[in-house]
Amino acid sequence: MRHRVAGKKLGRKTAHRMMMFRNMVTSLLDKERIRTTLERAKAVRPIAERMITLGKRETLHARRQALAFVKDPAVVSKLFDTIAPRFSQRPGGYTRIIRLGFRDGDGAQMAIIELIGSEFKPSKKESKGAKKSSKETAAEEEKKEA
Repeated sequence: MRHRVAGKKLGRKTAHRMMMFRNMVTSLLDKERIRTTLERAKAVRPIAERMITLGKRETLHARRQALAFVKDPAVVSKLFDTIAPRFSQRPGGYTRIIRLGFRDGDGAQMAIIELIGSEFKPSKKESKGAKKSSKETAAEEEKKEA
């Protein structure tokens, strides 16, 4: 019986699973968005949210606890300096999981796990629909020549 046993093993031994989670949490906090399988995203979410809660405490003990898991001092300083203050008024729910569909190779369901507030916002220059007219491009070429 597996009463009150939380979490999935994901087909890995304990040491491998914990290192995978550490790497995924580090990448998530560094890049603020990662693409992975749905099961891994669901398993990483509580760990990542726990790290952000540690960052909100802003104590030396909390910083050392985060360093014990994350291992990259630059990511821990980003967690405490930029990510945690962003969620200071939020009581929880710092991540979002977006389902993407199925992977071609093995049919695994893929997902994006991202921090709330790090959504992709294309600028007006990058949008495909905003093409310049011939007059605007000619004017820019004249400025470059001058």
